[in-house]
This record gives sequence, C-alpha cells and structure tokens, in this order.
Amino acid sequence: MAASALPENDPDWWRTAVIYQVYVRSFADGDGDGTGDLAGVRARLPYLAALGVDALWFTPWYLSPLADGGYDVADYRTIDPAFGTLAEAEKLIAEARALGIRTIVDIVPNHVSDRHPWFRAALAAGPGSPERELFHFRPGRGPDGGLPPGDWPSQFAGAGTWTRVPDGEWYLHLFTPQQPDLNWAHPAVRREHEDVLRFWFERGVAGVRIDSAALLAKDPALPDLAGRPAGPWSGPEQHPYIDRDELHEVYRSWRAVADEYGGVFVGEVWLPDTERFTRYLRPDELHTAFNFAFLACPWDAGRLRAAVDDTLAEHAPVGAPATWVLCNHDVTRTVTRYGRADTGFDFAAKAFGTPTDPVLGTRRARAAALLTLALPGSVYVYQGEELGLPEADVPLDRIQDPMHFRSGGRDPGRDGCRVPLPWTAEPWRTPWLPQPADWGAYAADRQEADPGSMLSLYRAALALRRGAGAFGAGELRWLPSPAGVLVFARPDGLVCAVNLSPEPYALPAHAELLLSSDPLDGRSRLPQDTAAWLRP
Repeated sequence: MAASALPENDPDWWRTAVIYQVYVRSFADGDGDGTGDLAGVRARLPYLAALGVDALWFTPWYLSPLADGGYDVADYRTIDPAFGTLAEAEKLIAEARALGIRTIVDIVPNHVSDRHPWFRAALAAGPGSPERELFHFRPGRGPDGGLPPGDWPSQFAGAGTWTRVPDGEWYLHLFTPQQPDLNWAHPAVRREHEDVLRFWFERGVAGVRIDSAALLAKDPALPDLAGRPAGPWSGPEQHPYIDRDELHEVYRSWRAVADEYGGVFVGEVWLPDTERFTRYLRPDELHTAFNFAFLACPWDAGRLRAAVDDTLAEHAPVGAPATWVLCNHDVTRTVTRYGRADTGFDFAAKAFGTPTDPVLGTRRARAAALLTLALPGSVYVYQGEELGLPEADVPLDRIQDPMHFRSGGRDPGRDGCRVPLPWTAEPWRTPWLPQPADWGAYAADRQEADPGSMLSLYRAALALRRGAGAFGAGELRWLPSPAGVLVFARPDGLVCAVNLSPEPYALPAHAELLLSSDPLDGRSRLPQDTAAWLRP
C-alpha cells in the first residue's frame, strides 16, 4: 500500500499536494442503502492510499435536507445521518492521517439551509426582530409589497433571488429559496463561522475549502443592478454582492484562526479580474484558490499554454502556489468534455444531447492527466476521474439537481458527474442516482488488473510525481516545440511533452521514458493527443 510521500509535519504540504475530492453521497456505500457514506469511505481508504493522494477534500457531509446536494447546511457540528455520525467522521480523519492522508472539509459561508435553527427562529420571530438581522429580510415593493425588493439574478439560471414569507416580508437567496443568504455585516455570523472552523480544526482536519468565497458580503442597501455599469467593478462602483472589499477583513480573521492550528484554506473564487483574484491569496488571507481558467480551457495547445502562463504569473507576486483541476462536482466530466466539438466549459452552454466521442475524449483525458500532474503547484482530482468515467445521462425522472429545475428544464444540471462510482461490475443496490448499464467496464476492480487502464495510469503518474520530487515545486521552463505541441522542463531537467497536433512529434533526446499516456509511434514519436514524461 502506497502512502503520501509528503513529510508528516511539513507545514507547506499543501503547496504541492495531490488532493482527491470525495462527493460522499456517491463515493462508496458501506451499508447497502444506495447512498454513499463514511463507512464506505473508510473501507476504501486503502484504495486511496494505493492511488497515492496526499489529502481528501470532502464536499459537505453535515446535516442537510439536500436541497442542493448538501450545500444547504442545517448544522455544521452534526454529520448527516445518511452518511454516519460525528464519531465516524473523527475515526475517518484519524485513519486517513495514519495512512499519510490529510482531510479538508467544505464550508458554505454565503448561506445556510432554510432548516437551520437560525432561519427557523427568524421566521418565527417576525419583522424587525433581532433574529431576522442575521439574514437579509426586506419589505416588498408595490402597493401591497407583492413585488420582490430587488432585481439580483440567481446563481442558478432562470430564477429570482427573493422569496416572500407569510408575514409579507421577503428574504434574499442567491441560490435556491432553501438557501437563505446570511448577513455578514452581523458580528454573530462572523463569530459562528470562526467557531465552526475551530470545531473542525480541533478534530484534526488539515484544511477548509470555502464555497462561493467571493459572494458573502453585500452592499447594505441591496441596490438594483439595473442601470449600473456592467463592470469592471471597483472602489465606489463595487459590485453589490460579488468580490466586495470588506470580504478581505473576514478572511484575514479566518486566517488567524487557521494559523492557530496550522490549517489551510482553498477558496472557490470565480473572478475574471486577475488583480482582484490575487488579493484573496495575500499572505494573511487564503492559502490557495481554485484555478477555473485552466479548468474551463479548451483542448488547444495555445490556449492551454496561455492559461498556464497566466496562472503562474498571477500567483507569483503573492507567493501562492497555483492549483490545477480538470473537473469537479459541478463540471462536465473530462472524458465527455474533451470528446466534444467544443472542449471548453461554460455553465451557460450546457445542453442536453451534446454529441461526444468517448474514445477521443478518453485519449485526451489521459494526456491531460499527465499535463496537469507535471505542472508546479497542487492538483485536485475529482472522484472517478482516475477511472476515466464519462458524464452519465441521468433519466429526466431521476434528475435531482436544482440547477436543472431552476432553469425550467433547459440545463441538464450536475447530476451526470455525481453518479455513484463503479467499484465492481455489480452496480450499487438502489443507488440514489442510477448507474449506466455499461459502467461495469469502468469498475475499479477490473482496472486494477489492467496495466493499460486509466486507474493504472493515475497510479503510475502519482508514484512518479512523489518519487521524482520535482513535479510539484519549482519553476517551469518552456522548451522549443512546433505548433500544437507543449514541451516544458521542471527541476532536475524532467520534461513533459504533450502533442495536440495532428502529426506525430519527435521527442527531444532523453535517457528514459518515464511514462506516456498512450503508446508511442515507434521508439520516440509522440502521437496526437498523447503526453509523455521524460528523464534527460
């Protein structure tokens, strides 16, 4: 069994770590009820250790009505009974750590569930009460208050952000009505979240992922967007709810909490402005933030190189490591996306029935894995990517994602990348989302015995990344290459070459071929959509 090669007490482990994202509900079912759980994760810890990851990021495992896949939290100090208990979570954290695997939990500070005690108390207390000051309650517009107080659009397309309650007031929710936004100008909201951070750090977690990290703070006037400039926003023209300057005070206070425990943060920060983005990565704020420009980039050599260069350049001034990710629980799976005519990702472009070539997509996903794992910084791997899973076509009557329903049925939603993992050819018993009939071919137990499988490729790549010790930290230096080919050197001269051109590429002189995503054409020619790692 492999274990993380990162030193046990290395305070900078996060700078080069490979972090595996666990969507608990779909990872592994320990009790056979069709829903993934902590018992299932604990049983698969040897698999994760053999894979060679350094940390596990768990999407929310807290008590939740699951109106938005657990991102509607009712109690941060209680594990949802569908997943297990707090005692099981503590055992999982300890057992993973014994294998050299750290734990990262997910915090959703913009909002809570409508079942959260605070919100239930606010509804009961009525207009003007202190309980309602923890949220954004407002009277409606119009003669009878029957119109919403504002015009902000939902983060889920095709829907509004205000819901009226029986006493006539309205409350703000940037996501679903089941996710009321918190008022981050209220000191009790800040105190509670700092207490939640301490609660989990004291239970041994190594880090916290922050959901929708740029949305917390709101302009107190909650002004309409109509008639305001489209952006960029800054200074007196700050956006009323995205990337407001007062947010940085929140994260500085959080950083002080994390520093007490040696904990780290990774923020979900979707911002097009590079300078604004890097403000979150200053030494007294977040340690890292997700790199969505790379995730959304098409399979195009020029654009991928630009995404890498831009990412490294924007992180350099603040000394923060880059993060690299190809897919997550919100995004179309890599195999499917790379098999389409449009290989980029855009939420607005998602549609039913988009054609894909799974053979082409798999070949490109294999090459992309080696590209990503050779870049400087940390890497996030979403569960099932190491199995080469495609996006699943979930039957209409089984879709659960609110993104689908809030779009009026136009958006297929995110359930296709959340279907339970195939551990064996035998499907889960009554899974909460149906597994495609042909997924037995992707089963982990079958791939373990196949040296040419996606799982074997990931295991080999992670073992080399750990052993070489040169793919995570250090500079990246581009080497001369023809159009459509990416070639770069890392410390100790290790070289990664990726051929996106239609013609085979003659590899540079080398002493050893460490690994290739697919067989070479002859002894040293790299076929199209293939990557290789070389030792000079």
